Amino acid sequence: MHDVSHSDLIYVQHVRRKIMKKHYKEYLKLNKNILFGFFTSVTVSAIVSQILSVQAKYLNSSATLAVDLSVYYAAFSGFFYIDNRKKYLLESGKLDKSRLKTDLIKIITSLGTSEIIYSICRWLVQYYLLASNYEAYVSSILAQSISFIVYLISVNLIARSVRLYKDKE
Repeated sequence: MHDVSHSDLIYVQHVRRKIMKKHYKEYLKLNKNILFGFFTSVTVSAIVSQILSVQAKYLNSSATLAVDLSVYYAAFSGFFYIDNRKKYLLESGKLDKSRLKTDLIKIITSLGTSEIIYSICRWLVQYYLLASNYEAYVSSILAQSISFIVYLISVNLIARSVRLYKDKE
Protein backbone atom coordinates (compact mmCIF):
# COMPACT_ATOMS: atom_id res chain seq x y z
CA MET A 1 0.00 0.00 0.00
CA HIS A 2 1.32 3.44 -0.93
CA ASP A 3 1.80 5.92 1.86
CA VAL A 4 0.39 9.36 1.07
CA SER A 5 1.94 12.19 2.99
CA HIS A 6 0.20 15.30 4.24
CA SER A 7 2.24 17.45 1.82
CA ASP A 8 1.09 15.25 -1.10
CA LEU A 9 -2.54 15.84 -0.13
CA ILE A 10 -1.98 19.58 0.17
CA TYR A 11 -0.33 19.62 -3.25
CA VAL A 12 -3.24 17.72 -4.82
CA GLN A 13 -5.74 20.15 -3.26
CA HIS A 14 -3.69 23.09 -4.56
CA VAL A 15 -3.67 21.66 -8.10
CA ARG A 16 -7.42 20.99 -7.95
CA ARG A 17 -8.14 24.57 -6.83
CA LYS A 18 -5.95 25.93 -9.61
CA ILE A 19 -7.76 23.83 -12.23
CA MET A 20 -11.18 24.82 -10.87
CA LYS A 21 -10.21 28.50 -10.84
CA LYS A 22 -9.19 28.29 -14.51
CA HIS A 23 -12.35 26.29 -15.27
CA TYR A 24 -14.66 28.93 -13.75
CA LYS A 25 -12.67 31.77 -15.32
CA GLU A 26 -13.49 30.31 -18.74
CA TYR A 27 -17.21 30.17 -17.89
CA LEU A 28 -17.06 33.77 -16.66
CA LYS A 29 -15.46 34.88 -19.92
CA LEU A 30 -18.11 33.03 -21.91
CA ASN A 31 -20.91 34.63 -19.88
CA LYS A 32 -19.28 38.07 -20.16
CA ASN A 33 -19.27 37.72 -23.95
CA ILE A 34 -22.88 36.55 -23.93
CA LEU A 35 -23.86 39.58 -21.78
CA PHE A 36 -22.03 42.05 -24.02
CA GLY A 37 -23.72 40.52 -27.06
CA PHE A 38 -27.08 40.76 -25.28
CA PHE A 39 -26.64 44.44 -24.34
CA THR A 40 -25.67 45.28 -27.91
CA SER A 41 -28.59 43.41 -29.46
CA VAL A 42 -31.22 44.59 -26.96
CA THR A 43 -30.45 48.20 -27.84
CA VAL A 44 -30.63 47.70 -31.60
CA SER A 45 -33.70 45.42 -31.36
CA ALA A 46 -35.67 47.94 -29.31
CA ILE A 47 -34.98 50.64 -31.89
CA VAL A 48 -35.98 48.37 -34.79
CA SER A 49 -39.12 47.23 -32.97
CA GLN A 50 -40.18 50.82 -32.41
CA ILE A 51 -39.50 51.72 -36.06
CA LEU A 52 -41.66 48.74 -37.12
CA SER A 53 -44.40 49.48 -34.57
CA VAL A 54 -46.89 50.30 -37.33
CA GLN A 55 -46.46 46.81 -38.84
CA ALA A 56 -48.52 43.76 -37.94
CA LYS A 57 -47.53 42.27 -34.59
CA TYR A 58 -46.28 39.01 -36.10
CA LEU A 59 -44.11 40.96 -38.60
CA ASN A 60 -42.71 43.16 -35.84
CA SER A 61 -41.92 40.11 -33.69
CA SER A 62 -40.33 38.24 -36.58
CA ALA A 63 -38.24 41.14 -37.92
CA THR A 64 -37.10 42.14 -34.45
CA LEU A 65 -36.05 38.56 -33.70
CA ALA A 66 -34.04 38.43 -36.96
CA VAL A 67 -32.27 41.70 -36.11
CA ASP A 68 -31.71 40.52 -32.54
CA LEU A 69 -30.04 37.28 -33.64
CA SER A 70 -27.90 38.97 -36.30
CA VAL A 71 -26.63 41.67 -33.98
CA TYR A 72 -26.16 39.26 -31.07
CA TYR A 73 -24.07 36.75 -33.03
CA ALA A 74 -21.94 39.46 -34.64
CA ALA A 75 -21.25 41.06 -31.25
CA PHE A 76 -20.77 37.76 -29.40
CA SER A 77 -18.38 36.46 -32.07
CA GLY A 78 -16.28 39.61 -31.89
CA PHE A 79 -16.06 39.59 -28.10
CA PHE A 80 -15.39 35.83 -28.01
CA TYR A 81 -12.61 36.16 -30.59
CA ILE A 82 -10.93 38.96 -28.64
CA ASP A 83 -10.93 36.88 -25.45
CA ASN A 84 -9.77 33.64 -27.10
CA ARG A 85 -7.53 34.60 -30.01
CA LYS A 86 -4.40 33.22 -28.29
CA LYS A 87 -6.04 30.18 -26.70
CA TYR A 88 -5.86 28.05 -29.85
CA LEU A 89 -2.25 28.78 -30.79
CA LEU A 90 0.43 26.16 -30.37
CA GLU A 91 3.88 27.09 -29.08
CA SER A 92 5.05 27.07 -32.71
CA GLY A 93 2.53 29.84 -33.45
CA LYS A 94 0.35 27.57 -35.60
CA LEU A 95 -3.35 27.08 -35.04
CA ASP A 96 -4.36 24.10 -32.87
CA LYS A 97 -7.07 22.98 -35.32
CA SER A 98 -8.02 19.88 -33.35
CA ARG A 99 -8.72 21.77 -30.12
CA LEU A 100 -10.46 24.59 -31.98
CA LYS A 101 -12.70 22.12 -33.84
CA THR A 102 -13.61 20.28 -30.63
CA ASP A 103 -14.41 23.51 -28.76
CA LEU A 104 -16.36 24.99 -31.69
CA ILE A 105 -18.59 21.91 -31.85
CA LYS A 106 -19.27 22.23 -28.11
CA ILE A 107 -19.90 25.99 -28.34
CA ILE A 108 -22.22 25.59 -31.33
CA THR A 109 -24.08 22.80 -29.52
CA SER A 110 -24.48 24.94 -26.41
CA LEU A 111 -25.42 28.16 -28.17
CA GLY A 112 -27.44 26.58 -30.99
CA THR A 113 -29.69 24.47 -28.80
CA SER A 114 -30.21 27.36 -26.42
CA GLU A 115 -30.90 29.71 -29.32
CA ILE A 116 -33.82 27.57 -30.45
CA ILE A 117 -35.33 27.81 -26.96
CA TYR A 118 -34.58 31.55 -26.87
CA SER A 119 -36.11 32.25 -30.29
CA ILE A 120 -39.38 30.50 -29.52
CA CYS A 121 -39.65 32.13 -26.10
CA ARG A 122 -38.76 35.61 -27.38
CA TRP A 123 -41.14 35.56 -30.34
CA LEU A 124 -44.06 34.33 -28.24
CA VAL A 125 -43.45 36.78 -25.38
CA GLN A 126 -43.01 39.75 -27.73
CA TYR A 127 -46.11 38.85 -29.70
CA TYR A 128 -48.10 38.50 -26.48
CA LEU A 129 -46.87 41.86 -25.17
CA LEU A 130 -47.60 43.61 -28.47
CA ALA A 131 -51.08 42.06 -28.47
CA SER A 132 -51.49 43.35 -24.91
CA ASN A 133 -50.85 46.88 -26.23
CA TYR A 134 -47.38 47.43 -24.79
CA GLU A 135 -45.24 49.93 -26.68
CA ALA A 136 -43.17 48.13 -29.32
CA TYR A 137 -39.78 49.02 -27.81
CA VAL A 138 -40.97 47.99 -24.31
CA SER A 139 -42.26 44.64 -25.57
CA SER A 140 -38.96 44.06 -27.36
CA ILE A 141 -36.88 44.84 -24.27
CA LEU A 142 -39.09 42.75 -21.94
CA ALA A 143 -39.32 39.81 -24.33
CA GLN A 144 -35.59 39.85 -24.93
CA SER A 145 -34.77 40.15 -21.23
CA ILE A 146 -37.08 37.31 -20.15
CA SER A 147 -35.88 35.08 -22.97
CA PHE A 148 -32.25 35.97 -22.28
CA ILE A 149 -32.49 34.66 -18.72
CA VAL A 150 -33.86 31.37 -20.05
CA TYR A 151 -31.10 31.35 -22.70
CA LEU A 152 -28.31 32.02 -20.21
CA ILE A 153 -29.44 29.19 -17.94
CA SER A 154 -29.74 26.86 -20.92
CA VAL A 155 -26.30 27.76 -22.37
CA ASN A 156 -24.57 27.18 -19.05
CA LEU A 157 -26.33 23.87 -18.39
CA ILE A 158 -25.56 22.58 -21.86
CA ALA A 159 -21.97 23.87 -21.78
CA ARG A 160 -21.43 21.98 -18.54
CA SER A 161 -23.09 18.83 -19.91
CA VAL A 162 -20.86 18.79 -23.02
CA ARG A 163 -17.88 19.61 -20.79
CA LEU A 164 -16.92 22.70 -22.78
CA TYR A 165 -14.22 23.68 -20.30
CA LYS A 166 -13.22 20.29 -19.00
CA ASP A 167 -9.74 19.72 -17.58
CA LYS A 168 -7.13 19.64 -20.28
CA GLU A 169 -4.51 18.60 -17.73
